[in-house]
Amino acid sequence: MTKIAILGANGRLGRVVAKAFIDAGYDVRAITRSGKIPAELTGATAVAGDGLDREALIRATEGVDIIFNGLNPIYTDWGKCLPMAENVMAACRANHALHLAPGNVYNYGSPMPAVITEDTPFHPTTEKGRIRVAMEGLFRREAEAGRVRTILLRAGDFFGGTGTGSWFDLMVAAKMNKGVYTAPGPADLVHEWAYLPDLAKAFVGLTENLDKLGAYEALNFPGHAVTDLEIKAAAEQALGRTLKLTSMPWWVLRAGSPFVAMWRELVSMSYLRFEPHQLASARLEGIIGTIPHTRLDRAVAKALDDIGVATIDGVSEAA
Repeated sequence: MTKIAILGANGRLGRVVAKAFIDAGYDVRAITRSGKIPAELTGATAVAGDGLDREALIRATEGVDIIFNGLNPIYTDWGKCLPMAENVMAACRANHALHLAPGNVYNYGSPMPAVITEDTPFHPTTEKGRIRVAMEGLFRREAEAGRVRTILLRAGDFFGGTGTGSWFDLMVAAKMNKGVYTAPGPADLVHEWAYLPDLAKAFVGLTENLDKLGAYEALNFPGHAVTDLEIKAAAEQALGRTLKLTSMPWWVLRAGSPFVAMWRELVSMSYLRFEPHQLASARLEGIIGTIPHTRLDRAVAKALDDIGVATIDGVSEAA
């Protein structure tokens, strides 16, 4: 049985990916700093390991075939990203393990390309974008040197799953129980979203088609390229009531950004909410077959259930 270590298994992405690999029959090792994992990951082996402790990470991943890199520091602490990435490379080298990694759209900077393909050049204009480009450069160098094989799948903003910390739960759906939909930007602007159960299944599909992939691959995951108006309509259908549309008060964050670190980081990336963009792939379907894609109304309904927003039909109808 193929053994996969999920780094950051308590995180929003890590726990969904871990569940997908459990369901697919893999031997899953769920690695967290505490060694404790969510109850939903029944069937996984819980192991303690810190992404900033290289030797501990190597020990935690000993004997695995694949390492999924779900490590992601809090938004105000991205200085840890490169040291973590270097430690993950060390763990992959020590175990001769395949490296699976999520990517994002920070690499492209502002102005954002309206359509991002696998061939779109990077043009980072923020510190976070430059960090992401540096991380991917590290992964590519390790692959080209024959040391670590990396398969990276680039996705948009996350929604779905039981974790917290995405724009969907922190902003868009934060006041839905009070009848309010909060748009982070212009409500008619196309924005790239990734429904996490779909993204996780795509990662499984990639591991089952490694013979079609090279030493380093950076592929796009076309998720839901939709407007806030479309998400709002799907949420209203799930809730059975009309929602009042409000906008995120960016002026408050800009005014307070010199004094509040998190607001400063959010403002630095605010262009993503004001520049339309979507991901396209010329290759993913040819590698894994049909790209997992839950219909928007069902994905939004299930995502709301996951974070405790009461819908009409609940999980059973939305799954």
